[in-house]
Amino acid sequence: MNDRPAILVTGGAGYIGSHCCRALIAAGYHPVAYDNLSTGHRGFVTGSLVVGDVRDETALAETFAQHNIVAVMHFAASSLVGESVADPQKYYWNNVVGTLSLLKGMREAGCNRLVFSSTGAVYGNADSSALPESYACAPINPYGTSKWIIERILADYRIAYGLGSFCLRYFNASGADASGGIGELRDNETHLIPRAMMALQGHVGDFAVFGTDYDTPDGTAIRDYIHVSDLAAAHVLALRLLMQGHSGGAFNLGTGTGFSVREILAAIAAETGREVPHVVMPRRPGDPAYLVADPTAARETLKFRPVHSDLATIIRTAWAWHRTAHPLKTGETPCSEAGLSPAAAARSRT
Repeated sequence: MNDRPAILVTGGAGYIGSHCCRALIAAGYHPVAYDNLSTGHRGFVTGSLVVGDVRDETALAETFAQHNIVAVMHFAASSLVGESVADPQKYYWNNVVGTLSLLKGMREAGCNRLVFSSTGAVYGNADSSALPESYACAPINPYGTSKWIIERILADYRIAYGLGSFCLRYFNASGADASGGIGELRDNETHLIPRAMMALQGHVGDFAVFGTDYDTPDGTAIRDYIHVSDLAAAHVLALRLLMQGHSGGAFNLGTGTGFSVREILAAIAAETGREVPHVVMPRRPGDPAYLVADPTAARETLKFRPVHSDLATIIRTAWAWHRTAHPLKTGETPCSEAGLSPAAAARSRT
C-alpha cells in the first residue's frame, strides 16, 4: 500500500502530464496517470497508470475509490489551435464535456482540489504588452474558448461546492526533461520548436513559417516560451497551496519575455549548427500576433520562478530529446546520438 498522497493526473501519459508526474514523485506524492493513450505514451508514465477516458464515469468512479485520490491535476484535452478551428465539436466534446464528467466524479468521491491546465489562448488578440490575469479574456479560436468555458465552470463550482481550483494559463510549453527520457512526441506535430527540429532531421518536408506580415519587429508572431519542467514545478506549488486550504484562482505561467518565430529558428540554428529549411505561408486562422505573460501574480502567490526557461536551455533540452526519440529518415547518415533507443522505439509504438 502506497502511503504517499495519491494525485490523479488526467492526461498523465502526455507531454506536460508526464513531466508533472515526475515532479509529483520528487515532491513526495503518488501520481496516478489516467489516460486513454490516444495521444499519450505508455512508456512516459511514472507511478500508476489507469487506461481510461475522462468521459467514462464508471471508470473514473472506480479509480477514485481504488486509489483514494486526494487531488486532481487535469491535463486531458485536445490542444491544437488549427484543428480546433476546423473541428470545434471535437474540442467542446473532449474538453468541456470531459471536464464536466471529471468534476462529477470528483464531487461523488468527495475530492475537492483541482489544478487545471488552462492556456494563454484565453486572452485572444492581445496587445503588445505582457498580459496580467486582469486582461479581458476574449479567445479567438475554439481551443481557447473551450478552456475559458472550463475556467468559468470552475469559478462557479468554487462558489457553489467549495471546490479549490487553480487555473494555470500556460503560454508556450517547450523543452524536455533534462534526463532525456521524455519530451514532445506526437504523430501529428504542429508546435514550432519540435516541428522545426523534425524538419532538420528529415521527418518534416513542409515546415512553414505562417505569417511574416504581423505587426511585430520582424513580422513573425511572438510567443512566451516556458520550459515544461518549470510548468511541472508550478503545478506542484499550486497543489501544495490547495492541500493547505487555498481556494485557488487563475494564474499565468510564463516568463514575461517573448520571442518571434524567426528568433526561435535562429536559436535552433545556433544550437544545431544547421539552418531550418522552411517556406513562408499565410497566417493561420486563430493565431494572434503577440502572446506574452505577465508572471507577477504567479511569482507572488505561488512563489513560482522559472529556472529552466531561458531560450538556450529550452532549445538544448528539446534538441537532445529529438535526437534520441526520433528515428532518422530512411537513407540519412546517422550521427552518434540520433539513433532510436529501445525505450524510445517502444514509446513510438504506443
